[in-house]
Amino acid sequence: MPSLSIQSRIAFFLSHLALSALLAVCIAGIVFTAWFPEHFRMLAGGHKLFWTVVAVDVVCGPLLTLMLYKPTKTKLALAVDITLIAAIQLAALGYGLFTLASARPIAVVFEVDRFRVVSHADVPEADLRYLPTWASRWSLEPPRTVGLKMPLTVDERIQNFDAALQGVEVGQRPQYWQDYQFSVDAVKARAQPIKILHHARADQADLLDRAIKQALNDHQIGETLNAEEFLWVPLVTRSTLEWVVILDPVTLRIRAYAPLDGFL
Repeated sequence: MPSLSIQSRIAFFLSHLALSALLAVCIAGIVFTAWFPEHFRMLAGGHKLFWTVVAVDVVCGPLLTLMLYKPTKTKLALAVDITLIAAIQLAALGYGLFTLASARPIAVVFEVDRFRVVSHADVPEADLRYLPTWASRWSLEPPRTVGLKMPLTVDERIQNFDAALQGVEVGQRPQYWQDYQFSVDAVKARAQPIKILHHARADQADLLDRAIKQALNDHQIGETLNAEEFLWVPLVTRSTLEWVVILDPVTLRIRAYAPLDGFL
């Protein structure tokens, strides 16, 4: 009967939708806890990419099922339809995951007078072999803060200058990354007191105060700090120059991020 056929199609559609939604939840756990934690969702556009993947995978797959599934078809025809839909959905999911893995931030690099968020896609293909294991495309490690060792030879300086002319900054080249502790003195030389930023961006004081509150909450046992002690440095990504990092005045580690233009 037609009504039973429609009910069967809807039931199969809802089952497929529920399974797809469950898969999306599992992927969200990886994307938002490992690949794009906290502010990196906005900094690197992880939330937009994720919802694009969800829209394509969770919605299109079940909709194809609703259109093609008919209980009156033969078992062979149904098997072919379901296999085709599954193949399309898995291919779309695989491409979406590859895009997310490529766009995910792998390092926050101190680069002369600023920090740079570097994604896997920002690293030139020729330099991928220098990536540490924690920065590989499919690693579940969160982004790490690193410093830069400056090129020593004339040839290296020329190569980096040529790369910069092509839009590749030295911070995007992992062979020059080093442990952040080796760059702390350079960071301290460039960092500025938080009151300077507060004065310059008085119209956005609420955003800065929110970041400072987060920095104060990110404390260690026995530690006593006040808001005026924090330092800041501009932060840039591939798509924006309007962020800053809030730094611990003692360790110079990143305590918080704020969506403010740090170039005064």
